[in-house]
Amino acid sequence: MGAGHAHRLYRHGHSPVHALPPHTKLAAALAFVVVVVSTPREAVWAFALYALLLAAVAYAARVPAGFVLRRLLIEVPFVAFAVLLPFVAEGERVEVLGMSLSVSGLWGAWNVLAKGTLGVATSVLLASTTELRELLLGLQRLKLPPLLVQIASFMIRYGDVIADEMRRMKIARESRGFEARGVRHWGVLAKTAGALFIRSYERGERVHLAMVSRGYAGSMPVIDEVSASRAQWSYAMTLPVVALGVCVMGWVL
Repeated sequence: MGAGHAHRLYRHGHSPVHALPPHTKLAAALAFVVVVVSTPREAVWAFALYALLLAAVAYAARVPAGFVLRRLLIEVPFVAFAVLLPFVAEGERVEVLGMSLSVSGLWGAWNVLAKGTLGVATSVLLASTTELRELLLGLQRLKLPPLLVQIASFMIRYGDVIADEMRRMKIARESRGFEARGVRHWGVLAKTAGALFIRSYERGERVHLAMVSRGYAGSMPVIDEVSASRAQWSYAMTLPVVALGVCVMGWVL
């Protein structure tokens, strides 16, 4: 997979969660999200327990609450969508603070907020305890199609290259006194986007030729082979197994 590649979501540490093999954490996170999504929205107490479970994982991983909460801001667009649901949904209405809101819309908003927030928090904890390179190795270990793993690997490797190219183009524009202040400047920004696309395409061709000259034949070599013991699997799957018990009680009670 090549050299390690740190990312902003990752928080370096030596906790038991950090030490788990990446494919066990990926499987546990996916299973937990599936359980959360399968929980009936009326079982409000179940989602509170899920939040406590994630808080326990964050504590074990030594990830501060503020670190997680700041990264939950990515779900703001979904929050805005959920806020609109009680106003636009049809069906039985109820008065809340002088406003007529849809009962089904309120339940729908709660469903989106609760499950979406828990899903994003799970992803944040996974990313904060697992380096990108390890995530790719985990996906490979879980037998994800090799082509998808390679695409993800190239995105990670060259995302920063494209971002750096954008930064240099921005500096070039500003050095010439350009400031985007209105619609009349959209043409310049559109030309910038076109130039960035061409430069990225040309750099991609050069990178591909360089890889072929070094023996690339359509698949990346596996440098590290990750494996997990039964104890590590048991430790990782504790979260989804406990959550499954909560989900079953949510359907029964």
